[in-house]
Amino acid sequence: MTHKPQLHNLTRRKMLAGLGAVGIASAGAGLGTSAYFSDRESFADNSLVAGELDLLVDWQQTYTANDETVFVNAHPDHDADGEQSIVADNDDGQIKYSDFLDEDDPDSNGENLPVLNCENLPPIDEAAFGTDPTTGDVQETLVQLDDVKPGDEGEITFSLHLCDNPGYIWMQADNVTESEGVNTDPELAVDTPDGGDLASAIQAKLWYDADCDNVHDEAEPADIMLTLDFSGSMLYRQYGGVVSEDSIQVNGSNYDETTKIDLVELATREFVQYLDAQNADVQVGVAYFDGEGSDDTEPRTGILQGLTSDLSVVDSALTGLRQKLANVVTGGEPSDPFDGDGDPDPDSNAGGIATGTYIGEGVDDAQDELAANGRSGVDASNIVLSDGESFNGTGSTQFSFPQDAATDARSASPSPATDLYTVSVGSANDSVLQDMAGAAGGPGSNPLFFFDVDDPVTIPTVFGVLASQFVAEKVIMEDTLDNVLAAMAAGNGIPLDGNVLTVYDELSDPPTDEDRDAFEGNGLMYCVALSWELPFEVGNEVQGDTLGFDLGFYTEQERNNDGSGPATA
Repeated sequence: MTHKPQLHNLTRRKMLAGLGAVGIASAGAGLGTSAYFSDRESFADNSLVAGELDLLVDWQQTYTANDETVFVNAHPDHDADGEQSIVADNDDGQIKYSDFLDEDDPDSNGENLPVLNCENLPPIDEAAFGTDPTTGDVQETLVQLDDVKPGDEGEITFSLHLCDNPGYIWMQADNVTESEGVNTDPELAVDTPDGGDLASAIQAKLWYDADCDNVHDEAEPADIMLTLDFSGSMLYRQYGGVVSEDSIQVNGSNYDETTKIDLVELATREFVQYLDAQNADVQVGVAYFDGEGSDDTEPRTGILQGLTSDLSVVDSALTGLRQKLANVVTGGEPSDPFDGDGDPDPDSNAGGIATGTYIGEGVDDAQDELAANGRSGVDASNIVLSDGESFNGTGSTQFSFPQDAATDARSASPSPATDLYTVSVGSANDSVLQDMAGAAGGPGSNPLFFFDVDDPVTIPTVFGVLASQFVAEKVIMEDTLDNVLAAMAAGNGIPLDGNVLTVYDELSDPPTDEDRDAFEGNGLMYCVALSWELPFEVGNEVQGDTLGFDLGFYTEQERNNDGSGPATA
């Protein structure tokens, strides 16, 4: 069915009163010190600053009856019309949820605003809860529906933003109460006063809403190119390629330091392995781009692996990226990622390397591969990762503007219209990569398709978010509402996983399982959704029954914690 977000008035018998005040708990670490030096030297203005951990939540709630979907409430909602929105300096004076329609999904109303972040998201105590669409009464809590009929359904997608430090997150419920209400004659004929049947009659689903659109998405076929930055700044220390002095193991090799290309290898291989494990109907290929050497007559860009449905082949192509990048950057011309003539030591003197960053040519190469070997009628996507700014090398060619290449890629002609995702790492030119990002057939500068990665360590998490775009969105639990609420009310609640690439069972695996990842900080947006439906076949036994519950999220910082959560009795 097609959901139409329009308001309507209904006269209904009171059935559900959900007291769903969202409770947010955030935990931080505080540390203070003073120092006194009595030696001949002094050290002034010493300081220790406590880290922060702040969980901000926004949401969009919808309600469907008679095949019509209405906005119930949202946060933020600057004009209190139930649809998520903020004031903006544009022709409409606002940015709202339905500005971000998913044209490929007829059931999609829109998407939670991707422009929300830790700087502009209002605190939860400024939230308004809108109007009950079943009665027209003002709501005092998140979920307060007083006249629900069989066949009605509702949904809430929460967007989670951890500001500053990474942390573990649990989804919780509390104060779950049920009541028979006033027993009518039809109910007494089929029911006994046992405390209420409404929660056990309602079917509920809890899932990771990867695209934040209030709809559980099934898998769709896709052809995907990974277009990777192979410039010297991804590997060599003198160009900023070394991220930290922490050792890292990549494909069985142990390195004394961690470089950007190591993290890209881990992330892209996890991406491919996850799609393979999920039996995703995808083809994946890999393109690369560097610059050019002083004697080169063409830029060092190309295809590392052509599109293929054999993801084990792609996984193999993505192994040993230190050496393959070095072959491109420090090897001779013509450039070949596989010829072994480069020096992969991050501390080697990389003077005289090929210079420049030809992002546009890399996008063109990927687009040519999609045009030549992509499947007819299948959505095309290109994920472009760079840590630099597009500029000319030292050879005789001139780079093309990456924005132009991206515009051509997104357009339907001459190549397949392609969703263009961009990942900006560290000191990359954010504005260029933002301009490039957008949906097939649409303009650039679409924040849904742009990922700003200040800390390269978070690259694997970003690829986890991206991988979730190409598989069915992961369902955490699908059961009766009373069982879902019971799981969220037990112990610390349901432990959420910050990276879907790791195979973690939120209901049966321990919260300290190594496959459960913390959620990255710095405001990266994650979405989790809860939907419910009162089936048509429900009988008179639920008449007049009421259900009350609280919903909330708890977070604690990753550092110095193992994910077990606070002690519970």
